[in-house]
Amino acid sequence: METPKHLLAEKIARRKAKVGVIGLGYVGLPFALETVKAGFATQGIDLNPQRVKAVLEGESYIEDIPAADLRSALSTGLLDATDNYERIGELDVIVIAVPTPLDTRLTPDLTYIRRATEGIAAHLRPGQLISLESTTYPGTTDEVMLPILEQSGLVVERDFFLAHSPERVDPGNPKWHTHNTPKVVGGVGPHSTEVATAFYSQVVETVVPVQSARVAEMTKIFENTFRAVNIGLVNEFLLLADRMGINFWEVLDAAFTKPFGIMPFYPGPGVGGHCVPIDPHYLEWKAREYNFPTRFIRTAGEINRQMPPFVHAKIWRRLNAVGKAPSRSRILILGVAYKPNVGDLRESPALEIIRLLQESGVDVVYHDPFVPHLVANGQTVENVPLTAETLQAVDLAVIITPHKGIDYRFVAQHAPQVLDTRNVTAPFRAEFDNIFLL
Repeated sequence: METPKHLLAEKIARRKAKVGVIGLGYVGLPFALETVKAGFATQGIDLNPQRVKAVLEGESYIEDIPAADLRSALSTGLLDATDNYERIGELDVIVIAVPTPLDTRLTPDLTYIRRATEGIAAHLRPGQLISLESTTYPGTTDEVMLPILEQSGLVVERDFFLAHSPERVDPGNPKWHTHNTPKVVGGVGPHSTEVATAFYSQVVETVVPVQSARVAEMTKIFENTFRAVNIGLVNEFLLLADRMGINFWEVLDAAFTKPFGIMPFYPGPGVGGHCVPIDPHYLEWKAREYNFPTRFIRTAGEINRQMPPFVHAKIWRRLNAVGKAPSRSRILILGVAYKPNVGDLRESPALEIIRLLQESGVDVVYHDPFVPHLVANGQTVENVPLTAETLQAVDLAVIITPHKGIDYRFVAQHAPQVLDTRNVTAPFRAEFDNIFLL
């Protein structure tokens, strides 16, 4: 007898399975294009009608997706988009790639996951695979999604299949993208793992099956916590070195000459992006259920959140050194995106630094070729051209995000003072006496 599992596996193998992607953001849209490239008819679903309209018109709003690639996918006739869940019943594979933010108390907000799962449950039928790609704490797939889906009366591992396959997207990375980044896959049971592995193997180069959805969820949390903790370590060393009058950047240059037992991590003005500042706190929250304090996560988070106020304090020091009151100062922020060479503002430390400066009465302007317009803390911040006149008109230029294409030597030549939070002036800093490090 042909079971739902066998029928679905056969559809996937013949690439006749219809794929749905819920959430057409920086994870979902690239993945939808990959499924189209693999030959799957793909239905994008996003409750934001503007996004749906943009997709259908071939207008990309994701930096890593050229409009030409989106239009090419549309031209195949395999890509469609809608802002409702009415077609869920027609789909065989449903991938969820929705946001998982934290609230102000660092508590996970699973509103988007629940909403998507409820939308699926209302149309769930035998022979469907649901895969969650949104980053979350271990247990979300089993404990939050599964009960909602089984309210349909269908049984997981028999009628439908449920898995977690965490996204591994690095915006702006020219080498690693959706297709060639290894994909971890774990189901709520062996049948779900098998079906999900079969599907992802058709779309990406390398699939890494693991024992369960919880293992897959923990894998992603560990990856980002590893980064957060190590960044917190170097930031703490920098804070101490500042008090001790030691150039910590020189310490790092020396330490990283060791050919074993160490890997480079660097301090900075804060931690930004969609993963590192947020994901570790998902595990921290879940660990309380087990009466287990995650000390490294908590401490790293506290240290990393100290960095924007520390940058603010360093700015005050530089202004005081030249006898300039903050309320009568003009500061230029160089780079406001959370990482180089993208326009992504999510959790960018630049926004907190700008807020602190504005509260001090500073006149703040910025230059960022990837962020043409900026509203920070309800105020429009002027994006100024990087000219000699602009630099000479400010009291201090602060390098926050080191985009390629910015001539930092030119900045040092014309700005009265430069605060370099990224050590990008290292190649020529000895030539100037107006450059100061974080």
